[in-house]
Amino acid sequence: MNADTRPEAGDPEFSGLAERHRRELHVHCYRMLGSFEDAEDTVQETFLRAWRRRETFAGRSTFRAWLYRIATNACLDLLAKRRPEPATGGEVLWLQPYPDRLLDELPAGDADGPETAAVARETIELAYLVALQHLAPRPRAALILRDVLGWPAKEVAELLGDSVNSVNSALQRARAGMREHLPAERQDWTGGEEDAGTRELVRRFTDASVAPDVPALAAMLRDDVLFSMPPTPGRYVGRDAVVHNWIEDGYPDLKGLRAVPTCANRQPAVAYYLWQEGEGAYRPLTIDVLRITGGAITEIFTFHDDQFPRFGLPERLPADGTE
Repeated sequence: MNADTRPEAGDPEFSGLAERHRRELHVHCYRMLGSFEDAEDTVQETFLRAWRRRETFAGRSTFRAWLYRIATNACLDLLAKRRPEPATGGEVLWLQPYPDRLLDELPAGDADGPETAAVARETIELAYLVALQHLAPRPRAALILRDVLGWPAKEVAELLGDSVNSVNSALQRARAGMREHLPAERQDWTGGEEDAGTRELVRRFTDASVAPDVPALAAMLRDDVLFSMPPTPGRYVGRDAVVHNWIEDGYPDLKGLRAVPTCANRQPAVAYYLWQEGEGAYRPLTIDVLRITGGAITEIFTFHDDQFPRFGLPERLPADGTE
């Protein structure tokens, strides 16, 4: 059965057909919610609702589009209960990273296919996710469906139970809200394709972080660099503020670090381990996800050690350097 053919009620292939769309639905819910864990819960809810309503699928749209409708409504329901108000002040305390190794699970598809849209680099980066979370839920849904997934306004209106005019109005508000939370020029907020210069900067950043060498790190930061550590409150803007925060937190005195390169949200990332004498091993500490523009680090998101498992990172690194 093709992934977009119509399943019959009670079709034994129903679950398998839905499973083919799990990863892209998860990415869609992740954009809506900003949380990897909430997205997992919502995809499960989506499949449960789809199974219960399988007899209502009439074939007026593809099975994939039908699942997206259910998933979007499940996200809106969750937002109404957990986060009725959008983020404010530039911070998204519930933000979680999305490992590239999981984004890679989607088939490549055609250059303009749905899978490609689902993981387009510029709409999965953390800067974009943060901007989305500052939109009210329904305009957020309208923008994701129209601008990311390319749905026609009529179909978005049907999903949201609004008129086309209402959807277009919400979309304009959402686009204006995105402009408020993203730099004016796209190249200022997207890291773009990784090149040799980016890889070298990440290597130097990693070495200086492990040292730790704060002056060397400061030299790699752009003047207007942003730093945050969700879910810990605090958003620091500018090189001086970021470095001052590191010093206040005692980072220059942190010894016994090791680093493992990784990737999240189509951005370079570094996982750090801290030596634990009592265990005789290095244990997970934090993951830095970097945004790099024009040869400088423009944003650092630091996530806690609870994110290590989904990155497939080891639970410990032994003293001899083997894994």
